[in-house]
Amino acid sequence: MPNDELMPIGAFAQRSGLTSSALRFYADSGLLPPAEVDPVSGYRYYSTDQVARATAVRQLRELAMPLAAVEAVLGSGADEASRLLDEHVAKIVGDAATVQQKAAVIKSALGNTPGLPIAVVKGPVLADAVEQVLTAAAHGSGMPALAGLRIEAGREAVTLTATDRYRLSTRTLVPAEPPSQMWAGTVNGGELRAAVAASRRSPLVRLEAVSNGIWFRVADREDQHCRLLPEEFPDYRLMLASLGEVTTRATVSKDLLLRALEEHPGERLGLHVADHGVSVVSADDGHPEIPLPATVAGQALRIWFELTTLYPAVSTAIGPDVLLDLRGHDQPVAIRSADRGDLTTLAMPIKSDHSA
Repeated sequence: MPNDELMPIGAFAQRSGLTSSALRFYADSGLLPPAEVDPVSGYRYYSTDQVARATAVRQLRELAMPLAAVEAVLGSGADEASRLLDEHVAKIVGDAATVQQKAAVIKSALGNTPGLPIAVVKGPVLADAVEQVLTAAAHGSGMPALAGLRIEAGREAVTLTATDRYRLSTRTLVPAEPPSQMWAGTVNGGELRAAVAASRRSPLVRLEAVSNGIWFRVADREDQHCRLLPEEFPDYRLMLASLGEVTTRATVSKDLLLRALEEHPGERLGLHVADHGVSVVSADDGHPEIPLPATVAGQALRIWFELTTLYPAVSTAIGPDVLLDLRGHDQPVAIRSADRGDLTTLAMPIKSDHSA
């Protein structure tokens, strides 16, 4: 008979979250042998020391990890185990993307319906624009549309827009060929990043809409498909139209402003805009202002931001300078590329007491 420190397979199954049949499978495969087997009855017994390993096996198998990989993870140190986990997850994500693309091709063939031509744009320009605008998309907000990118094709331009309610970024692209149709849809942001990455080395990309998504068709490369999000995208045009008059305008070096933001020690910071230039300021008197040369017109102003809101808005600007359009300490600031006015990002400030 087993000693009192051992438990039968049923009790061990409850402790570990594994079924008895799974425990027999892992025992037979050598991954989790029982501590003792009764030679007469064949009953299997496990020790309390095996609970942690059994739990880890269950968790790894829930990630669809093969037995050999599970054994490698359990037999490795923390760093190597983390590397193996990352490698497995990357493979799963890659396989899912491949399956998704193949499924899109099959659905397109089943429907036997040609896509609606939207526009033709330059591949590298599209890839850069998507990366710039998607920095304003939300992650895990509970509102799926905020994780997507709004694409609108008009008669003269293709407009890309994303927002997380604290930032809004929009850019217009001049198509290589005039859009043949007016069209609008919100595209899955994660799939869009992967799709345009494949288009970066393509001179031209043809956008075609289908009932449930959009195709990015390129010459000599595999076409890419992105799903449309059914949720309604916020009426960003109404928000832009409701902005007040610009009261302060400043042109400042993008690199100098980014460097100042990087050197700032806190999570929140202020911009002091006055005749002499722009200064990055801290709420803590122990940290000196960082003055930046700038061309300023309008009223002096001090406005506060979260670093995680302001920095991405500045970093994605195009060209050596950014143009700041300010409307007051409690109004969104528009960060525009001074030599490319087609990229504009709105950044929401925080209150002067640093509450959001």
